[in-house]
Amino acid sequence: MTQSLSDLAYSPRGALTRDRALADLTWLRVGGPADWLFQPADEEDLAAFLAALPAEVAVFPMGVGSNLIVRDGGLRAVVIRLGRGFNGISVEGARVTAGAAALDAHVARQAAEAGRDLTFLRTIPGSIGGAVRMNAGCYGQYVADRLVGVRVVTRAGEIREIPAAELSLAYRQSALPEGWVITSAVFEAPEGDPATLQARMEEQLAKRDATQPVKDRTAGSTFRNPAGFSSTGRADDVHDLKAWSLIDGAGMRGATRGGAQMSPLHANFMINTGGATAADLEGLGEEVRKRVLENSGITLEWEIMRVGEPAGGNG
Repeated sequence: MTQSLSDLAYSPRGALTRDRALADLTWLRVGGPADWLFQPADEEDLAAFLAALPAEVAVFPMGVGSNLIVRDGGLRAVVIRLGRGFNGISVEGARVTAGAAALDAHVARQAAEAGRDLTFLRTIPGSIGGAVRMNAGCYGQYVADRLVGVRVVTRAGEIREIPAAELSLAYRQSALPEGWVITSAVFEAPEGDPATLQARMEEQLAKRDATQPVKDRTAGSTFRNPAGFSSTGRADDVHDLKAWSLIDGAGMRGATRGGAQMSPLHANFMINTGGATAADLEGLGEEVRKRVLENSGITLEWEIMRVGEPAGGNG
């Protein structure tokens, strides 16, 4: 258990909750409690809280839990979850500024209404903070292609503005230091006709809904594509180094463990069919990795973040 926070030199204005269950905050609906959950009132509240928090206390920024497995023993950390004070979206010319808690889909829609093209964000699950941290992308475009910079609060409680070039954005990764919290991001978005952009997003949604288990409890793509890029959606796209194809080839489409299943619809999507534990999900994922390695010689890398301790773990 992380030490008591009752003796902090700062009394936060936001909500600070001890032993907060995290399962209901993740899309997969699994996992144990965090020692603490902090929901800051605003950026200044977050900065003052982190400045007062002892340096040895771990901090884990959490978005909407769309790409996350929290292990069954929970998380020995202070989880930072940004709420309504961090979900604003504004468009000024080509610049689109979005709070870290703004949903990717909402940013795409609001930008399109203003005649700005961030349509690639429309089908990406989660919020802007996570999209930046993981350099999210699809249909051949990535956050890195449009990001100007971010505003962050460091683990020491300093508020900084960081240009995109300093984040070293690559396929599904960035160089953002551990414990730093993104509070907003600025994008440069090309101009486009609002009706055309809306039609493109509707087409993308229809394609997604036909090929992905959108009505099931999933966390998006389970593994990164060894090819090093996302599906482009084009007719000339190749699939031999796509994770789903390798999983298919290893005979693991539809494979199960406890309440966990690799989706029969899309082999790279893991589902909580009901009653799965985090151990079921992670165990199934590791079995998939083993079978793919045996079949193809390729080691799949997790795209879903796994954090915390297994059940019965010692903090």
